[in-house]
Amino acid sequence: MSISATASASDIQTDYMKLLITQLQNQNPLEPLNNNEMASQLAQFSQLQQLEQMNSSFADVLTTVNRDYANSLLGKNVTFYSTDEQTGALEKKVGTVESVFNDPETGETLLGVKVYDGEEVSEYTLGLGAVLLVENQNQ
Repeated sequence: MSISATASASDIQTDYMKLLITQLQNQNPLEPLNNNEMASQLAQFSQLQQLEQMNSSFADVLTTVNRDYANSLLGKNVTFYSTDEQTGALEKKVGTVESVFNDPETGETLLGVKVYDGEEVSEYTLGLGAVLLVENQNQ
């Protein structure tokens, strides 16, 4: 039997209710369960469930904000660092944001950047956190 690393508040609350019902059915009539303690635990589960819902809502808002920000970078020059494949040294690069897309595996918003170095054109894929500077292209 495998054990899940995380369980939602609803799952925990359902399991707790099953346990509580079993306890109530099998309790000693001379030593009943404390109602205050049960009410307190149910309130804690309710708070946990609300926090999970808020966290999910904030994640949705953050995704939208990141996507909107990334879209605002289209056509702009961005400065970032790239590792030179031969030397392993960090190199400062400046390129134009040509596309915005989501990584299908992680859901992360990514930028497609083209760097023009004379005749040579290189393409890079950057996360928003890699952008050091944003400038208008016609400067």
